[in-house]
Amino acid sequence: MRRTFTRAELESYRDAEVPDLLPGPDDPPLRLLFVGINPGLWTAATRTHFAHPGNRFYPALLRAGIIIEAIDPANGMTDDDRDRLRARGLGITNVVRRATAKASELTNDELRAGGEELLATIARARPAVVAIAGITAYRTAFGLPKAVLGRQPEPLEGAELWVVPNPSGLNAHETVASLAEAYAAPARAAGVLQPPPAG
Repeated sequence: MRRTFTRAELESYRDAEVPDLLPGPDDPPLRLLFVGINPGLWTAATRTHFAHPGNRFYPALLRAGIIIEAIDPANGMTDDDRDRLRARGLGITNVVRRATAKASELTNDELRAGGEELLATIARARPAVVAIAGITAYRTAFGLPKAVLGRQPEPLEGAELWVVPNPSGLNAHETVASLAEAYAAPARAAGVLQPPPAG
């Protein structure tokens, strides 16, 4: 049965942090690092990235073939879920670590400081490819107001950089299918997915 939280319970997680999902010393190398904007309150309550029931992140990963077993994060990811992600060379972090009800609550200064911290995380974790989920947050964090979705012209700390759509349910322009297509491109670049056959 799916967990539920009262508004007061969720509010108690405001400003909490959620640990990054990164490989340990015995895991395969990090191929693809997904970067959210910041944790939502449901994510903070379950200590699971992209955990809100309305978030399309894991359904999109499954549809794209980036993961091969469904994950229901709303109850909190299991250790087996985390191990399967790491085994496929996947990791997850955020631009800003502080949990809020909506990403719009973050200040531009917080996003810029988070961009600096993200650079340090990438330098330390050494992913092959980074996919930042949220074009507006990316533009603000890195001072690139004209950046567009897709592969970026410059790497980030040596990693190939993509900016992909935010999977939040608040992003009404996107569907699970369109997100799956967007996420498949950096996954192919990272070697998580095979390229489509030529011809």
